[in-house]
Amino acid sequence: VQLQASGGGLAQTGGSLKLSCAASGLNLYAVGWFRQAPGKEREGVSCISGLHGTIDYADFVKGRFTISRDNARNTVYLQMNSLKPEDTAVYYCAVPRVSSWACRSPVTGLPKSTAEFDSWGQGTLVTVSS
Repeated sequence: VQLQASGGGLAQTGGSLKLSCAASGLNLYAVGWFRQAPGKEREGVSCISGLHGTIDYADFVKGRFTISRDNARNTVYLQMNSLKPEDTAVYYCAVPRVSSWACRSPVTGLPKSTAEFDSWGQGTLVTVSS
């Protein structure tokens, strides 16, 4: 799949943005959102599975970000509210390389790591001003 993330931009602290990740056939896949701030490693933000819509969030976005999917549109969204300057990063979406419908390992039940995702799109820049 070729993923395309969009919706980034400039927001003020406390503001909101909604990111989209689209691709043909995406409704069959789990989709993860990740971010990479300057000088930092890429980190997982949220993931929604492809079968039951099971959702995971990183602790630092719980209560602020909401992931959802519209299977009719083959699109996954990330609604970001109460934005903070530390949310500034390039945001990417990706799908798991193995067991592509699942955000968690079927063997361990643990969330998949960044390295277990593939098909990274170009990303979309989110900048939150203080």
